[in-house]
Amino acid sequence: MSTTPSLPRPSRAPREPRGPRHRSAFAAAFLSLLFPGLGHAYAGAWTRALGFAAAPLLLIALGAGILLRVDRGQLLGFVVDPAVLTGLLVANVLLLVYRIAAAVDAWQVARYLNAADASGGGRLGRAKLPVSLVSVVGLVVVIVVMAAGHLTVARYNMLAMDLVNCVFSADGSEADCQDTSASEPPSETLAPDETLPPDGSGSPVDSGAPDASGIAAVTASPNDEPPTPEPSATGTLAPTLPPWDGKQRLNVLLTGVDVRPGDGSFNTDTMIVVSVDPVTKQVAMFQVPRDMVDVPVPDNARSLWGSTYGGKINSWFTQNRNRTDLWPGKNPSNRGFAALKAILGKLYGLDIRYYVKVDFGGFSKTVDTLGGVLINVQMPVYESQYPANGPLMRVYIPAGPQQMTGSEALIYARSRHRATGGDFDRGRRQQRVLLSLREQMSAQAIAANLPSLVKTLGSSVKTDIPVADLPKLLALAESVDTKNIRSFVFGPSYYGTESSGTSRGYIIQPNVVRIRQAVKAAFSTKPAVLALRDRLGAESARVWIVNASGNASRASNSADYLAYVGIDASAPNKAAPATAAKTKIVVYNGAEADMPETVKYLERIYGTTATTAIDPSVTVDMIVTLGRNAPSLNVDAVG
Repeated sequence: MSTTPSLPRPSRAPREPRGPRHRSAFAAAFLSLLFPGLGHAYAGAWTRALGFAAAPLLLIALGAGILLRVDRGQLLGFVVDPAVLTGLLVANVLLLVYRIAAAVDAWQVARYLNAADASGGGRLGRAKLPVSLVSVVGLVVVIVVMAAGHLTVARYNMLAMDLVNCVFSADGSEADCQDTSASEPPSETLAPDETLPPDGSGSPVDSGAPDASGIAAVTASPNDEPPTPEPSATGTLAPTLPPWDGKQRLNVLLTGVDVRPGDGSFNTDTMIVVSVDPVTKQVAMFQVPRDMVDVPVPDNARSLWGSTYGGKINSWFTQNRNRTDLWPGKNPSNRGFAALKAILGKLYGLDIRYYVKVDFGGFSKTVDTLGGVLINVQMPVYESQYPANGPLMRVYIPAGPQQMTGSEALIYARSRHRATGGDFDRGRRQQRVLLSLREQMSAQAIAANLPSLVKTLGSSVKTDIPVADLPKLLALAESVDTKNIRSFVFGPSYYGTESSGTSRGYIIQPNVVRIRQAVKAAFSTKPAVLALRDRLGAESARVWIVNASGNASRASNSADYLAYVGIDASAPNKAAPATAAKTKIVVYNGAEADMPETVKYLERIYGTTATTAIDPSVTVDMIVTLGRNAPSLNVDAVG
């Protein structure tokens, strides 16, 4: 048996000694900037990496769980609580300290491990590596960038605290956080097409054309109403409403006021009550014209004012702001708004719980800060005596979509000349401005202009909404249907009777029964009826109903019906044929060009085709002569 000698194994080439691993200390610090622990993982210190990453990971998991389970409105309401904002500010500082510690530690660990590798794992003695200037500068840059981010967050945190403390209330009293620049009346500048007269008097004249924005203006003479004297009798202090429980119908008063520097009194020219049903998530807006008089007075103040208030409703605030015997509140503003909530609540049959006050100057600046607002002007607005600050102005705003500045949007909302629909259309336009602004507000626009917005809103918006109620209110705001807001303006002729040339000037006397019925049935009124009322009301057509039907009540019922849907209709008992077989509609002096919706609607409900006529002696836009075939119209059938 033979054996084969074993061959010697080939010898392996000797291993090259592995050089020390170089870990960039700057890279470790930079990765810690992205997330605590990443720099340690990069350096190879895994235990330390997990230690620094554990706390942030737990906080992220906790935050994600909260975001998934909590309503956004409730979360926002919780976050804007002053105590929570203070806690977030402290937490932000602590987090910055933690992240700086993680970045510095990662930088040091990377240098330590580099030194350990250079010393052969410690066999050759601890190596002392030189400190790189670039590495130190990199660490400083990382810390500065990290601190800048936290300082930015802290700045927005402070802005939120300022806004909450200046706008909202801790105890139902108005916050005192004034900025005189935001309280100044908005400047109403002349349009570019206006020029000075050749005599050098300094009073501008109209060139006859609107500017690029569609708004033209010229000056005239001031026209201020005299104040109403305050009575001297005493009354009974009004009760305070209990806190809102989050389930009852919520009613909030929105007011627009013209606050001038150094003047604590003002007229509340815009009074909109926003009513929200938390169950059905529906929203309605109720508005009375500023010239409404003889509004029912709350029971506690009747010994002082009588059963109705003889002055215009926009002066009620000023007449009651110093009545400590009538209204609760720590200051005149609180008392004035308590009085206003009470009298409008009496008129509507509602408990109005909160108010929000916006001065016109702040509104104008807010619109400008957000880059303007796009408003679809349904009917042209033209007025020769717009009440600007100081001289009067001539205003013209054409129909169609208009991109408006804050000053222009304010003019559009405040113009109230009879030629453009008076207070009725003015109320519609004010609500249209608010809804347009809300629809166009974006998170990007708010974030980009937050400092300016906080400054403007903090000085021009005040409310008695307690901060503690914000979570419930914001949760409700997130859930309601704002696409189908129901809008009511309680103007003539269905909701009131207007008069001019009286000792009180131009006035509107309310039909209280009809107003209360509308408020009660607001959420059962068909949306199509409200949309029709908007279209017809914007055209401001004046219609006479002449009775030739043989039915004595048919003309007045027909006028009431048309007034309910937004047409200024009346039955003036004009002479008519004893009877007529068919109903006839005559449109006078070219009104069909400006009022197509009204003509089309009248033709539809009366089943006839309108004819046109030119007669300068006719002072209305249309005359409907009811024949025997006229339908029996009933207001109850509309809504």
